Amino acid sequence: EERYWKAVPPRCRVVLLDERGQDVDSPGLADWLEEGARDGIITLHFAIGGAYGHPPVASDKAWKTLRLSRMVMNQAVARVVMLEQLYRACTIRAGEPYHHG
Repeated sequence: EERYWKAVPPRCRVVLLDERGQDVDSPGLADWLEEGARDGIITLHFAIGGAYGHPPVASDKAWKTLRLSRMVMNQAVARVVMLEQLYRACTIRAGEPYHHG
């Protein structure tokens, strides 16, 4: 795990996907992306937790921790949900009509 954190570039931030993370709606995720852009973040890494979540050191080093749902889902489903939400957040930031919030 320490190799992972050493490999994270300086202008990259890690967002943990974890059932104990913060509940954020789609506009809130768009706000996170905007905040990151203002702070000069170039890359976001989204790390999906395993069956027992992330180790404590990950929570200490992560930029944010996000909960996709109160329901548990496998990693493949979490990837699809996260991709759709990132697309949605990007369209919100661009002012496109995809999101009907």
